[in-house]
Amino acid sequence: MSILSPADRVGQVEPQASPDSIGTVACQGSPAARPDLRYPPGDWADLRRDAETGIESIRAHFTGHAYDMHDHDELLLGVTEQGVQSFRCGRQQVVSIPGRAILIEPGQPHDGHSPEPAGFTYQMLYLPLAWVQASRDTLSGPLAPLGFRQTLWEDAGLCHDIAASFRALHGREGRLARDLALDRLLGRLWQPDLWRQEPHPASRPHRAARRARDALHDHMADDIGLEELAGLSGIDRFRLHRQFREAFGRSPHAYLVQLRLKRAKALLAAGGAPADVAASVGFADQSHLGRWFRRAYGTTPATYRQICTNIPDGDGLVPAS
Repeated sequence: MSILSPADRVGQVEPQASPDSIGTVACQGSPAARPDLRYPPGDWADLRRDAETGIESIRAHFTGHAYDMHDHDELLLGVTEQGVQSFRCGRQQVVSIPGRAILIEPGQPHDGHSPEPAGFTYQMLYLPLAWVQASRDTLSGPLAPLGFRQTLWEDAGLCHDIAASFRALHGREGRLARDLALDRLLGRLWQPDLWRQEPHPASRPHRAARRARDALHDHMADDIGLEELAGLSGIDRFRLHRQFREAFGRSPHAYLVQLRLKRAKALLAAGGAPADVAASVGFADQSHLGRWFRRAYGTTPATYRQICTNIPDGDGLVPAS
């Protein structure tokens, strides 16, 4: 296995027609009455969730900016169907084209955009770690600490198995087709050469940065200021900002927003009302949560809740125009 050169386009995944609407939930209300939910012309996203496994699947097309920097608690496996997909992953800038498998480990910050006017179409699976652990135990023993050697792989077989699992889940081909496709994918995924044999060498974060991080976890729902955070960490605010970014790859505010978003996502998946969820995790109101949620996950809190629970709440996905 090796990384593809930018000019290579092997093992391409056959593009499919774009969906008529975004997500699996019918739009409720007039799209014209809620223009803030529209994607730019030509952009769309189709998010689904398998209730039994908890695996989420998304197929989307974006031109220009797609996502802000964010991370997931799940294991991400995907392919680019068409176009050029550029994104930061950790501290690296990577470029995916058809024929490249995308592997992103839990907690790895990444964003996304299209460097070309035609945009890109991609499909991605989000595998919950609890499900991965249970499947790993069944197939071949306990799960080692997750850490991919690299983000992009030239491996036609791996691309094929990711796409086949995506079709089985996203296309709702039935439990047997789903289970067989996922078993085949996991069997290929546990190849030793995909994984780091040793953890990435990393310096221990500054004590002050660790204290600040812990304070953000303890005070996630509070309106904490940088001066207060600096006081809890034991250094001045300017050194704290620098050390925190060096240690965790983002500012204290960006880290706090991501904490709140991940907690909000879990509460929404459990059926929490968006307004209540927004208040409980520290966003000013539902619209504040909605803006950040959309920038990170490409959908609204109400729509994500409905996809996970089938609880109607009058805020579905709106087709791109």
